[in-house]
Amino acid sequence: MSRSTKGYKIRLAKACEQNRRVPAWVTLRTKRGVTSHPKRRHWRRSTLKV
Repeated sequence: MSRSTKGYKIRLAKACEQNRRVPAWVTLRTKRGVTSHPKRRHWRRSTLKV
């Protein structure tokens, strides 16, 4: 990572922030209408185009 550029690290950090579960309050507010996150990503199964 020491050789990686700053822009690359920023894009990786953004992908890391986006890779979260749906908040519990959203599930409650939609009466379990929204339970899954369509853009969830597993680090081993899918690759990033960064």
